[in-house]
Amino acid sequence: MPSVSDLQDRASAWLAEDPDPATREELADLLARADDPDVAADLEDRFDGTLEFGTAGLRGRLGAGPNRMNRVVVLRAAAGLAAYLRDTGAQGPVVIGYDARHNSEVFARDTAEVMAGAGLTPLLLPRPLPTPVLAYAIRDLGCAAGVMVTASHNPPQDNGYKVYLGDGSQIVPPADAEIASRIAAVGALADVPRGSDAEVLGDDLLERYESVVAGLVGDGPRDLSLVYTPMHGVGGDVATSVLQRAGFAAPHVVPEQADPDPDFPTVAFPNPEEPGAMDLALALAAEVGADLVVANDPDADRCAVAVPVEGQGWRTLRGDEVGALLAHSLLWSGRTGVYAASIVSSSLLGKMASAAGQPHAETLTGFKWIGRVDGLAYGYEEALGYCVDPAHVRDKDGVSAMLLVCEMAAGLKARGETLLDVLDRLATLHGLHATDQLSVRFDDLSAIPATMDRLRSDPPSSLGGLDVLAVDDLAEGSADLPPTDGLRFAMSQSARVVVRPSGTEPKVKCYLEVVVPVEETTENDQPVAAARIVAAQRLDAIKADLKAAAGL
Repeated sequence: MPSVSDLQDRASAWLAEDPDPATREELADLLARADDPDVAADLEDRFDGTLEFGTAGLRGRLGAGPNRMNRVVVLRAAAGLAAYLRDTGAQGPVVIGYDARHNSEVFARDTAEVMAGAGLTPLLLPRPLPTPVLAYAIRDLGCAAGVMVTASHNPPQDNGYKVYLGDGSQIVPPADAEIASRIAAVGALADVPRGSDAEVLGDDLLERYESVVAGLVGDGPRDLSLVYTPMHGVGGDVATSVLQRAGFAAPHVVPEQADPDPDFPTVAFPNPEEPGAMDLALALAAEVGADLVVANDPDADRCAVAVPVEGQGWRTLRGDEVGALLAHSLLWSGRTGVYAASIVSSSLLGKMASAAGQPHAETLTGFKWIGRVDGLAYGYEEALGYCVDPAHVRDKDGVSAMLLVCEMAAGLKARGETLLDVLDRLATLHGLHATDQLSVRFDDLSAIPATMDRLRSDPPSSLGGLDVLAVDDLAEGSADLPPTDGLRFAMSQSARVVVRPSGTEPKVKCYLEVVVPVEETTENDQPVAAARIVAAQRLDAIKADLKAAAGL
């Protein structure tokens, strides 16, 4: 542990080169109160280490210090990325996008200035826009790389920095380590050259993106009463425009969440998966008698869906359910190619693809891996991420996914059916694949590797009354998967558990799946409902045993 004087020296050196008056003032105040034990602990957290640049780029809490997101960290990251692009001979401009979070535009403009100073050609998106627009722009404009300043669905005090290469996919090893080494080699910030000739792109890029997305759907029914929320993010205008281009009526937008707001005042976490995040949308849906609710997260790369259940209100679909629905739509339309999902997503996709005569692939978590699958036709991850048009966007896209769900719902409505009817048919064909998640947030980050070590050294022999047949330590890698910190438990009756640390939050995540055959018998006139009850009981039992085994 560094001494107080050492921390003060590091902080003073930082203060001397920080170009941001807000973080300079913040840090000067902390230094003035460094005798306070709480302040000293805060300084230690900020200066004992650096925010790590990896395959997720950068993501962290805003504030002064190398272990926070701020202009110094961003300028150094941009300089390291520019050096990497020069050293590898990458050709083409660098396009830079940003969301509406605190400091996002500032970080984007700093990045553009560093790229210009390095002799590269920076292109800035015209205003805060969804992440998939940035991913689209990379390929549309023939760029060497792209940067998106966003923390996606993280809390309001966070921001982040995602890096894409010229293929339109997020960075993976070894590029992440090579960029990180160049960031570490950046000297004094005053010596980093900066230019001022960045081009701000016009709306023609956005016009092309919206036209491509709207073109994903064919002719068909458009009668659909829709409630939509951008969750205080940047998706609202783009999503509404795409829907109307495709022939749908304008959605009912949740008024309290319609405009970008970096403080996300109506939600505890701006993530559609979090309990309560969609309450306002569901209340509006009940008020207007909607057929469907859709939500984007703040940078609109994820899509959540909720459907009415007769006599029971609204049900928010799990990411795996939406993933299966989109796969069904694309397979039914004749889309050929590889159908891919991450190892923490449901195994149902593989069975659907096989039944349709299409190949299936499993990847590590994250669209940095899914987007790189050769011959990709469709990819999804259970965390509400869907890639339905890999020819144009090699990343998850909540806008295009939303549109395809709406097309499907409208077509079913015209036939007197719903999305739930499709899910029931898929369960009858392939067995009911039910998934759940156990997610534990840690204040003490050292508890995360301790939890993983406990499960590695003493794995459970059974979970929820089902035998653990095999334990796959993903850290060892395989012929199909690069190594990653995770464990996969294969269990009897086709059940499965995957445990891994989150790549973006201080959490351990456990992904559960059970498969229950749907028995068509004369004694049971609701076989899918019966299978759901059995599945829920098994998931609850597995979750309880897993908590005990992991010491959670």
